[in-house]
Formats: sequence, structure tokens, C-alpha cells
Amino acid sequence: MRTMAIRVEDELHAQFAILAQLDGIPLTEELHQALEAHVARRRSEAGFAEKAQAVLEEIDREAAARRGAIQALFAEEGASEPEPPAEEETPRRGNGPRGRKQ
Repeated sequence: MRTMAIRVEDELHAQFAILAQLDGIPLTEELHQALEAHVARRRSEAGFAEKAQAVLEEIDREAAARRGAIQALFAEEGASEPEPPAEEETPRRGNGPRGRKQ
């Protein structure tokens, strides 16, 4: 679990505190629910899967460039290159990650 610290205007904080009080839940739970609703709404937007796929491809390009840089460091020193980790392919499900185990 990660911690997020954000600054909000006093009025917004007061509104969230009132919402939590009305539901009889802690303020942190009210914030969790708001974040989960936002993520769900964004996932259902048109073009979301395509944008996510583009980000995955950029991550792959960056990882390949970094891998190449590390391999070049070993090649320059004359040392043996490290073995790249084996990637296991799993069947794709929906619009999620590209089927690789992380």
C-alpha cells in the first residue's frame, strides 16, 4: 500500500469531511471511494485502452534502451554480458497488461 499526500482547499476538505460524516465513515474511506470511482470512470472512457497500450509500448522502448545501455557497459569492459531475464507469456485477457508476468 502507498501513501499519497495532497493539498486541497479548505472548502473541498470540509465538503469531503461532511460527506464522510453523513455516511458514517472515516475521511480516508471517503477519499478511497472517490479515487476508485474516478479510476472506474476513466477506464470506461473512449480511447482509454489505446492510450494505455501506447504507454505500454513506450515503457517497452525505454526498457529496451536501458537494457542496451547496460549491455554496452559490460561489452566495453570486456566482461561477459548479463543474461536477460526470461519472459513468460500468458494468454491475454481483455485490455489489461500485455500478458507478461511482472
